[in-house]
Amino acid sequence: MSQRKPWGGRFAEPTDPLVERYTSSLHLDRFLAEEDIRGSKAHAHMLARQGVLTADEAAAIVDGLARIEAEMASGAFPWREELEDVHMNIEARLIELVGDAGRKLHTGRSRNDQTVLATRMVTAKFVRQWREALVELIAVLCARAEEHRATLLPGYTHLQPAQPVSLAHHLLAYAQMFRRDVERIDDILPRIEVSPLGAAALAGTTYPLDPEGVAQELGVGRVFANSMDAVSDRDFLLETVFCGAMIMMHMSRICEEIILWANPQFGFVRLPDAYSTGSSIMPQKKNPDVAELMRGKTGRVYGSLVSLITLMKGLPLTYNRDLQEDKGPLLVTHVAVHDSVRILAGMMARLEFMPQAMAAALKRGYLNATELADYLVGRGVPFRDAHHQTGAVVAYAEGKGVALEALSLEEIQRFAPLAQEDVFAVLALEAAVARRITPGGTGPQAVAQQIDELRAWLASQGVDSALRQDEGRMV
Repeated sequence: MSQRKPWGGRFAEPTDPLVERYTSSLHLDRFLAEEDIRGSKAHAHMLARQGVLTADEAAAIVDGLARIEAEMASGAFPWREELEDVHMNIEARLIELVGDAGRKLHTGRSRNDQTVLATRMVTAKFVRQWREALVELIAVLCARAEEHRATLLPGYTHLQPAQPVSLAHHLLAYAQMFRRDVERIDDILPRIEVSPLGAAALAGTTYPLDPEGVAQELGVGRVFANSMDAVSDRDFLLETVFCGAMIMMHMSRICEEIILWANPQFGFVRLPDAYSTGSSIMPQKKNPDVAELMRGKTGRVYGSLVSLITLMKGLPLTYNRDLQEDKGPLLVTHVAVHDSVRILAGMMARLEFMPQAMAAALKRGYLNATELADYLVGRGVPFRDAHHQTGAVVAYAEGKGVALEALSLEEIQRFAPLAQEDVFAVLALEAAVARRITPGGTGPQAVAQQIDELRAWLASQGVDSALRQDEGRMV
């Protein structure tokens, strides 16, 4: 059995079958096949340019790799567990197809730099997919905000009614979170796209390689600066999984609000049928299972981050077999993030908001109390005194079971003597929102500025923020 291993020349005894299964990474790294082949083609081209391979040898290798790609696409590729990983499977099949030329492909490289290159390339592909999906989600949120500039609902602190805000403002808060996620992806991409080819096992190589040429062919921005770091660095994976965890956290927050708002006690939203499920026993139920699962999958991504950072914390330079376990957290994170962002965009596009329920909620909780305090400050009352007087008015109204605006002027003046008839115009909830004139606030002008700025950013990303409600898609 050992003779089937590319490294088997030094061994006289075959690998124990249980150990062979235990050490195989094929179940973890098959998804690297496309990028591994791309890297191998670039390596073969470079070896020919540098005179390490003949042009005919390189052509045979590249042709063989193309045939392997076709086999994988058709499902005909003969995966072999005993060959340990995706790299050795591809190399063994290449030798079967093209003979001795295939044996020369590995010249000047090690699996150590080979696997890092493929992992970096697939990681860059994944985060670009996240980025594209996030931009579409932001566009959906911008479009829904445009629809609901005039819709008011309670804003909460401590999950208690605090102040009235526009629904547009609320949705734009999440748009800003996801925009920062896009910015984080843009920040880490240059650190992901670094070619390690030429680092070999850890110390570089004696062959006259051209790492810059390989990086240029692959569209990778930089090459490694230190060969030992190149084969042992997984910072790029940690940053990627952290970004994924942040994205999931932001989605989990909006999902939590959808779950609450869909409850009849709130009734702020009606779930689209395509993004909810029913009960096997209670026919009236419409459950927010999609939002709940998204909230739950956040834990998977957090677990991947903890797994990966724990994996790295005790590793001496350079490569250690522990690093075989780095791909599982990446793949788990990618599946959770990419699917979740796309599904959330579809759900938000089709979610039905219920302005009447929001308006009813605004009448509970004395959300205009701050307006009364600010009004009294405008009449010359020190803020702390105004706060105390307003609290007393709220307590009185609560005792009567009425809203602040339902009190008479005389009742308000019992606790706030400087109040005048114009106080009632201030207590109107629409006026409370309109008075929020600071940039970034919930006032109509501030919200319009936010939407305009976000639209301009979306246009710079090549996305129109118009939403076709019939399909729930951006155009």
